[in-house]
Amino acid sequence: MAGKDSGNLKTVRLWRDAALRARKLRSNLRQLTLSAAGADPIDSPDAPQLVLPANIGDIEVLNLGNNGLEEVPDGLGSALGSLRVLVLRRNRFARLPPAVAELGHHLTELDVSHNRLTALGAEVVSALRELRKLNLSHNQLPALPAQLGALAHLEELDVSFNRLAHLPDSLSCLYRLRTLDVDHNQLTAFPRQLLQLAALEELDVSSNRLRGLPEDISALRALKILWLSGAELGTLPSGFCELASLESLMLDNNGLQALPAQFSRLQRLKMLNLSSNLFEEFPAALLPLAGLEELYLSRNQLTSVPSLISGLSRLLTLWLDNNRIRYLPDSIVELTGLEELVLQGNQIAVLPDNFGQLSRVGLWKIKDNPLIQPPYEVCMKGIPYIAAYQKELAHSQPAVQPRLKLLLMGHKAAGKTLLRHCLTEERVEGNQGGGDKEKSYPPSPPPVSKGIEVTSWTADASRGLRFIVYDLAGDESYEVIQPFFLSPGALYVLVVNLATYEPPGFPTTVGSFLHRVGARVPHAVVCIVGTHADLCGERELEEKCLDIHRQIALQEKHDAEGLSRLAQVVDEALARDFELRSASPHAAYYGVSDKNLRRRKAHFQYLLNHRLQILSPVLPVSCRDPRQLQRLRDKLLSVAEHREIFPNLHRVLPRSWQVLEELHFQPPQAQRLWLSWWDSARLGLQAGLTEDRLQSALSYLHESGKLLYFEDSPALKEHVFHNLTRLIDILNVFFQRDPSLLLHKLLLGTSGEGEGEGESSPVVALPNPSQDLLRATQLHHYVEGFLLHGLLPAHVIRLLLKPHVQAQQDFQLLLELLEKMGLCYCLNKPKGKPLNGSTAWYKFPCYVQNEVPHAEAWINGTNLAGQSFVAEQLQIEYSFPFTFPPGLFARYSVQINSHVVHRSDGKLQIFAYRGKVPVVVSYRPAKGVLHPDTLSIASHASLPNIWTAWQAITPLVEELNVLLQEWPGLHYTVHILCSKCLKRGSPNPHAFPGYIEQ
Repeated sequence: MAGKDSGNLKTVRLWRDAALRARKLRSNLRQLTLSAAGADPIDSPDAPQLVLPANIGDIEVLNLGNNGLEEVPDGLGSALGSLRVLVLRRNRFARLPPAVAELGHHLTELDVSHNRLTALGAEVVSALRELRKLNLSHNQLPALPAQLGALAHLEELDVSFNRLAHLPDSLSCLYRLRTLDVDHNQLTAFPRQLLQLAALEELDVSSNRLRGLPEDISALRALKILWLSGAELGTLPSGFCELASLESLMLDNNGLQALPAQFSRLQRLKMLNLSSNLFEEFPAALLPLAGLEELYLSRNQLTSVPSLISGLSRLLTLWLDNNRIRYLPDSIVELTGLEELVLQGNQIAVLPDNFGQLSRVGLWKIKDNPLIQPPYEVCMKGIPYIAAYQKELAHSQPAVQPRLKLLLMGHKAAGKTLLRHCLTEERVEGNQGGGDKEKSYPPSPPPVSKGIEVTSWTADASRGLRFIVYDLAGDESYEVIQPFFLSPGALYVLVVNLATYEPPGFPTTVGSFLHRVGARVPHAVVCIVGTHADLCGERELEEKCLDIHRQIALQEKHDAEGLSRLAQVVDEALARDFELRSASPHAAYYGVSDKNLRRRKAHFQYLLNHRLQILSPVLPVSCRDPRQLQRLRDKLLSVAEHREIFPNLHRVLPRSWQVLEELHFQPPQAQRLWLSWWDSARLGLQAGLTEDRLQSALSYLHESGKLLYFEDSPALKEHVFHNLTRLIDILNVFFQRDPSLLLHKLLLGTSGEGEGEGESSPVVALPNPSQDLLRATQLHHYVEGFLLHGLLPAHVIRLLLKPHVQAQQDFQLLLELLEKMGLCYCLNKPKGKPLNGSTAWYKFPCYVQNEVPHAEAWINGTNLAGQSFVAEQLQIEYSFPFTFPPGLFARYSVQINSHVVHRSDGKLQIFAYRGKVPVVVSYRPAKGVLHPDTLSIASHASLPNIWTAWQAITPLVEELNVLLQEWPGLHYTVHILCSKCLKRGSPNPHAFPGYIEQ
């Protein structure tokens, strides 16, 4: 008895606490508050008596959800004489509480979803004779009692997510039933009992193995909404077409190949989902459905869209993604009411004229198509830009520009610079007189890398094919800016020095570069070129090339298998009930909604379907062998012109856009660092572009990497940075970490100061040795501070850039541009005030080496005075199991500067404040497979004020998410770390295995 009494005490307390949180689910209803007489029931050994308020009989709605209840006190129901609605969802009931039967004579709504019911109890069900709504979803019911059919007033019944293999015959007696949900059960055939429910308006039998529908389903003539998703249907009976009242129909995830000819009789249909079926042709039976507003045909095998689709004049939503559609009919532009148009993952190269008529489209997806007209860069900007492109194309002649971006990547000393010089030579050294003897290039010093360099190479003058060759420096100091040059539609050449290559070095010389490109540009085309082949023996050359090929295959297999396992975990989580997923924090995807799980699964599928296109085998090359160089040229040309590999090479542009680009690179403006908007507008007029048409042209040139135009930046939108070569030269200044070279540049920059010269000039003798020595010492101090802490004052930055930038306006714009790119931030720039170049100090986070922020004590669980604090720590951790984006931490450090104050930066850590709340950002490099790269954002507050910690870190999380969007092929996870583990100082705190809901 003692055990039972203590259980009752706990139950009474739960009822009391739950009643305090009861909500008014109906207007003008009073809240129910139950309290125990005498001592607190937890402290008292005596069972307390419930003290019921005098007006308890007036309560009509009681919500006791989310309380962990296993039973309710007997006799309580009899006191609630006016109760109409009882909510018991998300508790732990294994059966319906007997107290529910006491409410049967007046209860109209009962929600017992998300419990552990294995049986209902015939007596309790029989007592609920006035029930109109019953929710039994997300339980473990193997069967329903026959007494359910006696609930003559029942209008809504939800038994989804149970274990029902059949329904009771008595269900056919529920003549007033309007809504029935039996999805996610174990039915093996359509329940014939349902055919007697003439009043049924909404039915969901999704995710059951029906495998077919009865011919007399036409008996459900009142049906308006029907869910048959994932029901393993191969065909629809002709009787299905007699459901004339249908307005919404979900037939996705089945095996349908065609629709019955009479399907067009469903004239009231407004929404139809046929996604994930086997349609090879657009169903003609849909075209007469003039009232259709939403149509989903994603993930089928369609190759075309009929021109008669324009007859669906009321269409608001059209999803045709992930099919095999090669073209769209011109008539699609007549669907002027469209608000959602999803076409991604097809084979569309040209969009119909007048596409801009679809001006109401807000949701627009077109990626993963071989677009040439308009080009991909235009289409991704949206319908208004497509309209501007097509309008411009109508004003001027089209121009085809076969031009391809080629990026040379690889480790330091891989031979990229020499290879670029040899490839782009106009004259090809070859054999003279037809002999077999090779002729070497004339002796000359090998070219030295100056950092990132750009070269234009006309590979085939007869066809006008031109490569824009980017030689990306292999030094680690350039990693922060390399990602800016990685873009879709480019050919990536990974250069490996075969003379120094050893199999254990594969991860750093090859593997890491492949991961980097795949994360930034999914489905990119990569060619592996081995240099210095002349320094290897024939057998050594073959073994090294085979080893690279083998290890690439192993790495790709390992990554694909890892993604498949992760996708399988998501599938298993989706197969479990949400309640089971939320029962334990150790469950996979604890507390994550089905919607976000499906989003997660789609991302894994995207990563699996967009693996790198790695061309094999490895091409060995010696820059001393003209024949090998010519073979490489031929290989690059053949790859570039392969229409299945680079379908958008021959993109079509308005002639005026091409002329505008050419004018930007002609004297005198070609020598300038930037042009004003009005300068570009004048060039636009020469190209035939009026001012209102200039924006789209500049936007395309920016997206395609021809120039920089930041239309979304208040500080930069009035300027066009067209001279990318000079900009890259400037960037190279900041990422050459040679102290002697930096000091030399600074000394050259100061040689003409004091006399008013605008240019530096060589000085043979110093007029004041002591003063010059002092200045050199000061400059050396600045160089040391830059290389250790990433700090430089503005006037020293200007000295570094003096050969490249003379005008003060150029210099200030350049600093704004560097901040925009996330390379540096101003430490003491007053917000909203002009920059004072003589006093401003700039921080380059990628240069921070040995500075340790004084947040270390706080992170270890003590305050700065060494005293332990009592607070809850909130820490969000991003984990990167495959690769960590290079330069991400440094760029993130810049992006968060506007959100924080009193910051202190270390190489791997930032300590700052958000208002008065401390925040810490930490990066932890990978330590083996079991400890991947992580980036965490943390704050702390007392438990009652934990929301202040959330407020503190939320903007920082948002900034990081924006940066991560630049890496669509990157896999990462987000966890909240256990605050108790953090408080104990655990080196490996528990990470809750869900992820933050978006």
